[in-house]
Amino acid sequence: MTHEVVRQTLPLLQEQDERDLYYLPDLPEEDPYAAGHRTCAGCGPAIQYRWVLKAAGQDTVVAGPTGCMYVANSTYLCTPYTVPWAHTPIASGGSFTSGVAAGYEAMIRKGRYPGPYPNILVMAGDGSASDIGIGSISGALYRNHDALFVCYDNECYANTGIQTSPTTPYAGMTTFTPFGKAIPEGKKLPPKNLAKMMAEGHPHCYVATTTVGYPVDLMNKTRKGLNHVGAAFLHCYTPCQKGWVYQTSMTVELGRRVVESGLWPVWEYDPHERAYHYFHPPVQRPVADYLAMQGRFGHMLPEHVATMQAGANRNWEAIGMEVPKALRDLEDPARHQRLADEEYSMPLNRGVGA
Repeated sequence: MTHEVVRQTLPLLQEQDERDLYYLPDLPEEDPYAAGHRTCAGCGPAIQYRWVLKAAGQDTVVAGPTGCMYVANSTYLCTPYTVPWAHTPIASGGSFTSGVAAGYEAMIRKGRYPGPYPNILVMAGDGSASDIGIGSISGALYRNHDALFVCYDNECYANTGIQTSPTTPYAGMTTFTPFGKAIPEGKKLPPKNLAKMMAEGHPHCYVATTTVGYPVDLMNKTRKGLNHVGAAFLHCYTPCQKGWVYQTSMTVELGRRVVESGLWPVWEYDPHERAYHYFHPPVQRPVADYLAMQGRFGHMLPEHVATMQAGANRNWEAIGMEVPKALRDLEDPARHQRLADEEYSMPLNRGVGA
């Protein structure tokens, strides 16, 4: 006898507008990601883990490929999870989760597991999701396994010493992209557009971007991904205080400013409509308002800031927003000349939440 696979449906939280900057609804009391873990103060991925698991609830199974959140959360065989969690090799997040999803479906159909089908998700850092393990995640998305694949993106290999990753932004300083006379900007390449790759390459999947700056948006997109029958991918911006060098209290503010400066478009891809839905932030900031908060950009020269502003302006155009003349003018390096006249190229208040 074949049994029906019954899936859960998670209700969405009430949303207001402008990504609910100053509003939090009644959140679930359960906390599958308990206190007492060993992440750094101000850890963006830890904030993401808590919101995602709070949205998913207790009937959840989690996989965690090797990364900073594996190391910080499983020291001495002790973890903060109150739900089943498994560590996988850094390249195997997609394949392991595929097996978990297929296994639960098979057990439910054969009557060996009472159901309902649990919320299955894997949370992989950018090193795993965009680099070493991208093949297994892409394969899982292509095969349409019913699971949510989350990339928590701190834009570097933070676990092993702040090395560059494919999502490290242009001019972002890491131990593998130091600045100097030969390469004054440090990193010459732009970041990999991981979420768009996943959406365009797997058009049957639900795909979205979000940040820890917008908790309600993050939780609702988590639930939309889990409610979607089939594979879903969520790309979340998660600042890293250790690698980026900023005040620990500014993690959430960075998660907002990166969107307001045009450097991290927030959107979701609807596989039924085959269409993108973009969030238009109410504020459009110069990129310097974001860069000045972080020590990793403290070496940037006027021409580097202008290059970054030009990229942000292209992002504004891509999501259907008009680029103000003031931001167009900032594509001229001369507009940033004052930065070259100071002891440090970026403003002296960098890292203070300018």
